[in-house]
Amino acid sequence: MSTRPTPQESLDRLLPEHNRQLLIGGSWVPAAGGGRIDVLDPADGEVLGTIADGTTDDAVRALDAAHAAQAEWAATAPRERGEILRRAFELVTERADDLALVMSLEMGKPVAEAKGEVTYGAEFLRWFSEEAVRVHGRWMHNPAGGSRLLTVRKPVGPCLFITPWNFPLAMGTRKIGPAIAAGCTMVIKPATQTPYTMLLLATILAEAGLPDGVLNIVTTHDAGALSSTLQADDRLRKVSFTGSTGVGKMLVKQSADQLQRMSMELGGNAPFLVFADADLGAAVDGAMVAKMRNMGEACTSANRFLVEESVAEEFGRRLAERMGALTVGRGQDDGVDVGPLIDEKAVSSVAAVVEDAVERGARVLTGGQAVEGPGFFYAPTVLVDVPAEADAVTTEIFGPVAPITTFATEDDAVRLANATEYGLAAYAYTRDLERTIRLAERLETGMLGINTGLVSNPAAPFGGVKQSGFGREGGFEGIEEYLDTTYVAIPMS
Repeated sequence: MSTRPTPQESLDRLLPEHNRQLLIGGSWVPAAGGGRIDVLDPADGEVLGTIADGTTDDAVRALDAAHAAQAEWAATAPRERGEILRRAFELVTERADDLALVMSLEMGKPVAEAKGEVTYGAEFLRWFSEEAVRVHGRWMHNPAGGSRLLTVRKPVGPCLFITPWNFPLAMGTRKIGPAIAAGCTMVIKPATQTPYTMLLLATILAEAGLPDGVLNIVTTHDAGALSSTLQADDRLRKVSFTGSTGVGKMLVKQSADQLQRMSMELGGNAPFLVFADADLGAAVDGAMVAKMRNMGEACTSANRFLVEESVAEEFGRRLAERMGALTVGRGQDDGVDVGPLIDEKAVSSVAAVVEDAVERGARVLTGGQAVEGPGFFYAPTVLVDVPAEADAVTTEIFGPVAPITTFATEDDAVRLANATEYGLAAYAYTRDLERTIRLAERLETGMLGINTGLVSNPAAPFGGVKQSGFGREGGFEGIEEYLDTTYVAIPMS
């Protein structure tokens, strides 16, 4: 009779201890101080494994390697860089089951959902494999005559990438893909909660032919010391960060002395608008996607449900019915819809948001409490009659909680939707074409989904406005973040 492998045994099979160290200049090496960090399994709170605890000396060594590789990598033919990305796309696709299992073990999401992230993340490698050969400048006559104007696009140089725990593969490939395509080297600091997916991805990129030193990884418990050390170094030319607005602001301030290029994908507070003319069935379907993707732990997650008064009761009833039917459990178990949150702090934060809303008069239609352990679980929750001043409306929940607030008119809906410091994503359900155009023009957001709960697409520019950051990832715009422009004046008679 066969027994199911433990999470630790599964991880050992997919990622040997040798590959849980630092990756510097193509070699897996221990941290300078020999330190290690525990990585917890969010489904039971037990130690899943350990990783190297890198120091600032390790970070500088990684930048040394990136800087040493930069000139040769920039001179590599665009077609060759594109072919490496294409092979990486194919290898990631082939190893989707392995990547999904590692991601599920360390982050908690159901394996089926993790496979969806692998597909999404791999597409950035394919997209930028095609963009690598399309970097071009321009040639034109000086309008005043007497010369020609030439522009040349060149890689910005060594980059620092700081990636979050919630999408450990896709948030990596969304930065790595355009950097490789443009000819930039990089140092990556993945989240300590979910480092293994990035480490496995690095082994795949090496197998695809990525030269030593182009991609370097330093895991550390002290991200602040790493970023401040590297940002003080004039060899670092760009920083791309996905995470909280507070940390993003700190990184932007640190970039000032060296005037580094910055891409900031920060917090969100996405409104989900449902108008009376909407297809309610489709709206509920979209709400489930927009709210429950990644257990609600997504910057694009629908954070506030703004529903027209005449359909609010019916929408809330249907949504609660769907949310209440979801199965909560370990992400590797069959039939599980909702995995654990990332840690105990996340559970406490979500619980506090719900308690605040109830204290202010909100009603719980389903859920409303943490699930008894072990592990870090919270029940899918729907709240109605949520006042506008409740924390559930004003802050990023980052959990499986759907607060519903009503509006009377389109103007009210737009005012409520824009009443936030954030502006990453928004969603709206309506059958009125003119309203759709008005919403696109009036909503303060970087991305808008009309009659869909999913806006992310590798071929589209991902990013926000206001306190949600600046810069774009994906689409034609994505590679622009990694290119500088040189203008050349050529006198001619």
